[in-house]
Amino acid sequence: MTKPIRIVVVGATGKMGQTLIQEIVNDNELLLSGAIDAPSCSFIGSDSGSLLGLNTGVLISESLSEEHVESDILIDFTRPEASLVYLDFCIAHGINYVLGTTGFNEDEKERIYAAAKKIAICFAPNMSVGVNLLISLVEAATKVLHNEFDIEIIEAHHRHKVDSPSGTALRLGEVVAKSAGLSLKENSIFHREGNIAPRKAKEIGFSTIRGGDIVGDHTVLFAGDGERVELTHKASSRKTFAKGAIRASKFITGKNSGLFDILDVLNLKNID
Repeated sequence: MTKPIRIVVVGATGKMGQTLIQEIVNDNELLLSGAIDAPSCSFIGSDSGSLLGLNTGVLISESLSEEHVESDILIDFTRPEASLVYLDFCIAHGINYVLGTTGFNEDEKERIYAAAKKIAICFAPNMSVGVNLLISLVEAATKVLHNEFDIEIIEAHHRHKVDSPSGTALRLGEVVAKSAGLSLKENSIFHREGNIAPRKAKEIGFSTIRGGDIVGDHTVLFAGDGERVELTHKASSRKTFAKGAIRASKFITGKNSGLFDILDVLNLKNID
């Protein structure tokens, strides 16, 4: 019998953490080997499944320790400052890393890229299968439309999300820029207010909405003269992200090193 993949979940009492724990417990190929949350969490020492009405036998800890070093995978959807600590632990103990955290600056991203020479990392701002299909479709559409259509990226998330634009919106912008032969840094427009000049050609516009409990909506709008093309993904449950992270965990298990994303996991790269 094949040994189950041993997975540590960090941010264990958050909505994503709890969804991941539920998915891991329900998958006989996986074993929950650790559950971590911040020291301030009131559930430290409790069973990691207690909020779900489950008895996992894995208690919530405030930090990674020797009991976690035999794990195969660490899954992380927390914050950049915490993720970099988890990254160092994974490097030190040869644990592969599924990273869905967003909001990294360029220097922090470089640390992640360098770490992928030592361990296998699946780094994606959005683990949803549908969103990553959207990325492939946006790439194909941009190649056809960018010369004659204005391109805008609109995203909406719940009121508690702190980074803006979302990591997924920025990833879509990167795909648009690359496919159109543009620079995301030089061609992006994040603010429009007051008496602005007419829209310039080759701009990539971003609009952000924050409110309620919106899990995540992303639209890439191609606006031409007399017609529009809109490519949209709407997430109604965090399960879609958790399922993507589980697929990523299985994909990088057994790999010694390398930087991957969900397009690798789904074999969606280079779709025309």
